Amino acid sequence: MSDLVFPIVFPLLAAAAILLLRRGAAILALAGVALSLAASLKLLRAIASGDSATLLLPGLPELPLRLTAEPLAALFSVVVAAVATCVLIYSVGYMKRESGLPRFFALMSLFVAAMQALVLAGDWILVLVAWELIGLCSYLLIGFWFQRPEAANAASRAFLYTRSADLGLYISIFILIGAAGTSQIAATLNVDGGTAVAAGLLLLLAAMGKSAQVPLQDWLMRAMAGPTPVSALLHSATLVAAGAILLIRVAPLLAPNVLLAIGLVGGITTVAAGLIALAERDLKRLLAASTASQYGLMLIAVGAGVPLAALLHLLAHAAIKSGLFLAAGEFQHARGGTALERLRGVGRVRPWTFLGFALAAMALVGAPPLSGFFSKDAVIAAALSAPNVAWLAPLALVGTLLTGAYLARTLRLLWREREEGESESRPVAGACWMGLGVWVLVIPAVFLGLTFGPIEALLGLPGPEAHGTTAMLFGLLAAAAGLALGWLVPAPRLLGPFHPWAQSGLVIAGGLTFWIGRPAMALAYGCQRLERGLYATVLSVGRGGLFIARGCGRVERGLYAVVLGTGRASLAVAHLVRVGDERRIDGLIFSLVAGVRGWGDRARSLQSGWIHHSLAISAVVTAVTLIILLSASLSF
Repeated sequence: MSDLVFPIVFPLLAAAAILLLRRGAAILALAGVALSLAASLKLLRAIASGDSATLLLPGLPELPLRLTAEPLAALFSVVVAAVATCVLIYSVGYMKRESGLPRFFALMSLFVAAMQALVLAGDWILVLVAWELIGLCSYLLIGFWFQRPEAANAASRAFLYTRSADLGLYISIFILIGAAGTSQIAATLNVDGGTAVAAGLLLLLAAMGKSAQVPLQDWLMRAMAGPTPVSALLHSATLVAAGAILLIRVAPLLAPNVLLAIGLVGGITTVAAGLIALAERDLKRLLAASTASQYGLMLIAVGAGVPLAALLHLLAHAAIKSGLFLAAGEFQHARGGTALERLRGVGRVRPWTFLGFALAAMALVGAPPLSGFFSKDAVIAAALSAPNVAWLAPLALVGTLLTGAYLARTLRLLWREREEGESESRPVAGACWMGLGVWVLVIPAVFLGLTFGPIEALLGLPGPEAHGTTAMLFGLLAAAAGLALGWLVPAPRLLGPFHPWAQSGLVIAGGLTFWIGRPAMALAYGCQRLERGLYATVLSVGRGGLFIARGCGRVERGLYAVVLGTGRASLAVAHLVRVGDERRIDGLIFSLVAGVRGWGDRARSLQSGWIHHSLAISAVVTAVTLIILLSASLSF
């Protein structure tokens, strides 16, 4: 068996074993992702040494499924497995007091397997299958506490938003396969003209749904109703990353006007989501808005024609954001919630976790020499070297400034002295596992920048052409200004009249929830009612049909009995007639004939021809006649 399948198969087997055994779920899930990480590292090592491989699997006629080992796919595979391993280590402590652990760990394992299939897929059909699987797993994991109305609502909203955008992926795949005559991704990237433009715009729509880009960002903030490990995995290496990974992989296909659209969507998102994060009052929702903003920066890099910069920021962001979420989960257990007011001063109670959170936050801001400094520098340099620099560069710098502002505000609140009457901290069960998961991710968040040089050499992708020093200076100034503003100026004062609007999620005229979400839900409710009505109608018609059929059956059985009785009676009558005909009428006729013959013979014997015989007979007859007449006259 090819080494290509092992990163997928190990977590898949773990999920199956958990569902079958229903015990030892955490150990089985950890073993599955750890083996997947080992297989991914082995694959990356083979690719780095110059090997490459493609594995064909049974699929549709003339459209086999492909797994491809190439540098970008192998690198993504390592990132997915590494983050998943750390998140599952953390989950052992975080979920210690929760029920439904087999379901949780089985879904997490399946989620990892699906994401591994997505990044290693070499054809569009397999991409589509993996895309659907991660969508299903995210729906089930966001709604893990489905008994809570907010969790069920968040899962439905995420499903609705992402599924609507997924139509773009479906249509673009049909277009690409139809134009190239094959489902192999590498071959479809060579199409050009109007086909490439249409496919690129539709792929952008799909990426906007998964990566929560404006105007489809709302579902990501509401998805915080799920468990914190799910949020960490969603935001760093699986669902939300899938949109950016998709655009990075299809970068050779993207036409200049499509690149501009991608850059503008990313730029608007990084600013809008940054403003929302700055006004947010809940730590997990703030981090969710931050995720949308950072993926906006990645789209700016893709739109600038430098997917390598987007890739570097995606790698740094995976470690940084998962570390931030895991630390936030520990704060949540310590204070019983994630509202920033409730978390005030929690950093002083849990200093090691706060230190990890602060390091990851500074890396995301872009402070040197942390990983985010190098990746954000690459994004800003890409924007400065882009043909559309007038649009992309200001948006990227404002996004960087806002990153510093909302993270400085968060750090200040977490470290601020607790006031009298505010929430008390409480012991955290499983704190060792949770702390281990946080720090295993904080370490790469700090030092990952040292690996960017070898990664660039491995991938062989072009970097920004120039403006390295300028980008670094602009980036540092923007990050420093953001940190100062966020630390010194309260958010309401900083945002001014826009603060309430930012707190509402920058909703315009009710937002997509009013214009699309509610009509869609109303349509779904109407379809449900129609379905129920049709079901009731069909059921009534069926019951009526059954009643008629039963009546017809009874009539048929009656007619059958009547016909059978009539036939039997007819047969009996016919038998009697035949018997009577044979034994009575024929006998009577034969007796009459015999009698007539006898009388004829006797009458013939009287006709002797002698005169005296005739006279004697006449005399006898006359005498008898006279006697009769006399008897009759005497009687009168």
